[in-house]
Amino acid sequence: MPLAFHPRFRTPFRGLLAAIWVCAATHVFAQLPYIGTGPDSMMSQIDFAEMTLDRQSQRLSESDKQKAQNRELIDSGVVSAFDLQAPNNAIEQFNRASALLKAQKSKEAVKYLQKAIEDYPKFASAYMALGRAYIDQEDVKDARTEFEAAAKVDDKFALPLVNLGRLALSLNDFPTAQSELEKAAALRPKDAKILATLAFAENGNHQYLETIKTVQQVHALDHQGMANIHYIAASAAMSIKDYVVMEGELNTFLAEDPTNEYAASARKTLAILEHNRTVIAANAGSAPGPNAMASPTTVTFPNSDRLKEELNGLGKESDCDNCRPVAEASPATAGVPRTGASAPPPAASGMYLIRKSVDDVAIFFSVSSHGHMIDDLQESEIQIRDNNKPPARLLQFAPQSKLPLRLALLIDTSGSVHDRFSFEKNAAAKFVDKVLNHTTDLAFVAGFSSETTVTRDFSGDPQDLGAAIQKLSNGGGTALFDAVAFACRKLADYPDDERVARVLVILSDGEDNSSHRSLKQSIEAAERGGVTIYTVSTREDRGDKTDADRVLETLAERSGGEAMFPGDVLTLGRSFDKLRDLIHSRYFIAYKPADFVPDGRYRAIRIVAEKNGKRLQVRARKGYHARLEGGSQ
Repeated sequence: MPLAFHPRFRTPFRGLLAAIWVCAATHVFAQLPYIGTGPDSMMSQIDFAEMTLDRQSQRLSESDKQKAQNRELIDSGVVSAFDLQAPNNAIEQFNRASALLKAQKSKEAVKYLQKAIEDYPKFASAYMALGRAYIDQEDVKDARTEFEAAAKVDDKFALPLVNLGRLALSLNDFPTAQSELEKAAALRPKDAKILATLAFAENGNHQYLETIKTVQQVHALDHQGMANIHYIAASAAMSIKDYVVMEGELNTFLAEDPTNEYAASARKTLAILEHNRTVIAANAGSAPGPNAMASPTTVTFPNSDRLKEELNGLGKESDCDNCRPVAEASPATAGVPRTGASAPPPAASGMYLIRKSVDDVAIFFSVSSHGHMIDDLQESEIQIRDNNKPPARLLQFAPQSKLPLRLALLIDTSGSVHDRFSFEKNAAAKFVDKVLNHTTDLAFVAGFSSETTVTRDFSGDPQDLGAAIQKLSNGGGTALFDAVAFACRKLADYPDDERVARVLVILSDGEDNSSHRSLKQSIEAAERGGVTIYTVSTREDRGDKTDADRVLETLAERSGGEAMFPGDVLTLGRSFDKLRDLIHSRYFIAYKPADFVPDGRYRAIRIVAEKNGKRLQVRARKGYHARLEGGSQ
């Protein structure tokens, strides 16, 4: 007998794509900029447990009215047509799982959902619920398998495709996300929620014109509570420097939701647009054209709502949602293109395996005493604890000076650093000349504003690199997080035939107003690439610490580096000298951890250094996530 729904839930099903919308877990959307994730947000996870495939209701006779109601549910995209034919025993298992999922007992829910599928292999909603349970357990592979199974059961059912798209978004796989969501939108072209998610994927995939077009489609539909889509469109318009569209989208955003969490940032951006328009008109002596506008970020906001949200969203270092096993190219695997099908998985937590076949850990650290670097430390003067236990065996201990350096110099070229830009470039050029060993080390130079531009690829010639620094021009927005992720990937992808030290130096004020990636995602990029980040603030005053300052501190400390705040251009050169000493004075240690279990759990690292009976200060990464059993090495 076909399935019926408890009367209590019929109204919510009509009003919303409610409970059966089994999206990837809430943390999937916690990483998505420009999209609110609160309980009333369009992108929030709808409570799965309010979905009822009520076993008792099946005992009712199938009336014409009920047929119409079920058809309404199918047409609304809430359920698959096959779900309405589920037998009582499968529904009973499904309902038990629903209660367990609501109680956050996903592991217990799995067996009931598997039984429901065994009893009724066409139970699309059970496949999706099982995928949700796996996501709660951070099992992305099995979650994807279940969502794909649901899509195969009913190729007219859009929700599995939506879930596949959202899952891809959680992994920053924007091309796959866009592809899956386009399929879902083809099935449900009038579904504003699907189109809104598609717009985010398109923007992340740098399909800016398509983003704006999709947002216009959403705007033509009933999209109450979805004002954030106009913020996405404004971001896309900014990327292609269409400030007219950007201004229009921000105004629409504020008209639809004037108290939105991003409203203050939108108003500030609009004020900057108007200010720049006035400045250009005054300088030109005539009215500017519609797109004749300076960068919309010449006014700085070191305590913006955006930065505060990014910092609040980090959590503890051991709370990484998408951390992968410890793995990094070693001499045994070097030369394999990391972007190819056979490439090893990215590194986590700034450490790497020395050999593919063993679970050995390596880490860089620096040691100082009252601010003075210690460069003559001996192996006997350090102790290391991995998961509160000494290593089973130390494998290697050496000064970093014995390893080639791979350096990325990332310089903020946005409008906010205009007044001191020339001095900063000169100081950076001197730093590169002093830090590189011309025979073994390589570096690249990149500037970033709204986009990241490499002015000199990997080179060991300080003169070439210095000239590349001088080529950098000032102006534009500030996409710091995007630039960090780019630089870390570029460092990690360089095909070395030997073990190297990867270091990223950032010269910036710490502000970000146009990145597609989050602060958390940029930190994870450093962890996966085994990159240590050092930041040098371009902020000129020494007032109270700002959110932008905290961003620079977080980028450095989470990767085992250090943040420096010169305070003025006169001390900037001394900061670069200190940074050179920091990099050259680091140590490299490799060891085999005791009682290693390939369970994906976070393992804390503590390094203690003593010399002449005095405890020294150690700066290093705080830990890593173990590989998972069966994971690719």
